[in-house]
Amino acid sequence: MADGTIKQLNPFTDNEVWSVPGRAAKPAANGFESEHPEVSAADLTSFCSFCTDRIFESPPEKSRLVRNEDFSFTRHDHVRPSELKEAPWLFRRVANLFEIVTVDYWKKNYSYFLSKENLAWKERYLADPVGEQHVHDILAYKMRATGISQKQIDQIPEDVILLLADAFFGGSHELIIASQHFAANATNAGQLYSSGSMTAEEHHQYFKFTIDSMADIFAANRYIRYISIFQNWLAPAGASFDHLHKQLVGIDDWGASIRHQIDMLRADPNIYNELGANLSSMHNLTFAENDHAIAFAGIGHRHPTIEIFSKSYFSRPYEHSEEEIRGVSDLVHACHAASGAEISSNEEWYYTPIDAVYKMPWHVLIKWRVNTAAGFEGGTSIYINPIAPLDLRDRIVPNLYRLRNEGRIASSIRIAEECKIYPNPLRYYLE
Repeated sequence: MADGTIKQLNPFTDNEVWSVPGRAAKPAANGFESEHPEVSAADLTSFCSFCTDRIFESPPEKSRLVRNEDFSFTRHDHVRPSELKEAPWLFRRVANLFEIVTVDYWKKNYSYFLSKENLAWKERYLADPVGEQHVHDILAYKMRATGISQKQIDQIPEDVILLLADAFFGGSHELIIASQHFAANATNAGQLYSSGSMTAEEHHQYFKFTIDSMADIFAANRYIRYISIFQNWLAPAGASFDHLHKQLVGIDDWGASIRHQIDMLRADPNIYNELGANLSSMHNLTFAENDHAIAFAGIGHRHPTIEIFSKSYFSRPYEHSEEEIRGVSDLVHACHAASGAEISSNEEWYYTPIDAVYKMPWHVLIKWRVNTAAGFEGGTSIYINPIAPLDLRDRIVPNLYRLRNEGRIASSIRIAEECKIYPNPLRYYLE
């Protein structure tokens, strides 16, 4: 518009979004280091229930990723509860204590039951005195949190307690938890360990570990049609703890957004090139790529949004090759690093559902939660995004150059004018 207002319509959701001059001047970060309390050496490993010294405050561990002395990585499944504190870990995978889609949902609606493997693991875990105590303690904590008194808990029969524990061993809502709460050498509570704090290789392992967990969830519960994968970073994005973690939630539906996009694919299989990668290139919004993925500033989002698309023919994360996963991971890692740990964000994964025949490319959205919908948005369904796509690009690009020069992101990333722009870079639509 003549005054500088930029009006946008998201091509996939039809969200109407305006970016108004002057709104971008509002601070994006959620606070400054001087406002945070100091932390002690003990706090670095015990600040919250996800920290390494407090592992028995989360449900039984399904698996962990360990860095070996030769800098390779090994996944360890079902570590004995009496040995959980002995082996160092980079990431842990545990059930979410407060499930969105509960194990009871699967049992009562689909006659779901634990697999032989998970049932055997549950029996082994409870046979260990440390494991038995852990399960009882964590269930008691969960019940107290829902308003059940300790006296009532003590009266629950043991067989009922053991049945409640199925959620920990065969549920379909899981967390991938990073070992660090704080950045290296942190001195105050604002210096957090974030996705951008990792090395590119650590972030690649984070992605692989998440994708392996995704495949395990599908294998354990045949009634799941889609797994929602997301990362809430900091409280404005919905995080309960300011401790880095991803969530995976198995559901028996695609959700309205996926259904709508599949309908668009039926009409035009190349829609993600035409209204995604190609459109962003025509408007100079593409700011980074490598041989396997491309990143651009998204159009028509309620929050400033970075979009990272896999270029692969394959459309589900677990179908990608090692190098294709690395390509997507490297760009997501670089975008988090360029955003900064102070920016609250949601990382959301999208891909072709397991039972879909129309292919949607794997893509990841990073949404900066720097604005809150208010009365204007509710009354008009016009959303005010304080940072226009071109302004978002211009904030990210200088940081990417700096980070690459410092060796903190993958050297294979091409930035801004270095990008090899050509039509239809996403190959998912090929037969």
